[in-house]
Amino acid sequence: MPSTTTDTATGPSPAPVGRRERKKAATRQAIADAALRLFLERGYDEVGIREIADAADVSTTTLFKHFPVKEALVFDEDSDQETRLLAAVRERPEGQSIPAALREHALRTRLAASDSDAGFTAFTNLVAGTPALRDYAQNMWLRHTAALAQAIAEESGLAAGDPICAALAHFALEAPRAAYAHDDPRKAITRAFDLLEHGWSALGQIKA
Repeated sequence: MPSTTTDTATGPSPAPVGRRERKKAATRQAIADAALRLFLERGYDEVGIREIADAADVSTTTLFKHFPVKEALVFDEDSDQETRLLAAVRERPEGQSIPAALREHALRTRLAASDSDAGFTAFTNLVAGTPALRDYAQNMWLRHTAALAQAIAEESGLAAGDPICAALAHFALEAPRAAYAHDDPRKAITRAFDLLEHGWSALGQIKA
């Protein structure tokens, strides 16, 4: 998946990564890059696992160690994306609201992909045009929504099943997707999060 992060480190430097971990990460990235290139060239359904393994110069056994199912090859940043999403809520500056933190996360990461990555449109078209990938993306979206709702509940002191938390998580993840086709996606995302921050009754005070 095209990278969607432009975050810069603001906390302590992470521990150095060992050579074995670096090699594993490089192998995983090579597999994902080879898969996406082939999928974009020929279509998802027309490319086999062995072809991807050969293109990445690994065995199929190695490929499946990194990606248990074919669909996961397209969404190789799934886990990292969720980690960054939850960190935006849990590590937000003191005094910053949760909707504001999620807005900044959306502007910093999700929107950055459509602004700067020339392959992002091709990637989204690939997913939209492939039923198996659409289903996988939807399930991934639901997982992220559930995890975000839990983090919101924990940070807000609300019950884990509170519908307010689920609703905020749902709309916070949907807002950037709804803004991609807008003439000014950045403004669209900001407006959507203004609604989440202030509520419908305040719309008259935040008109463009």
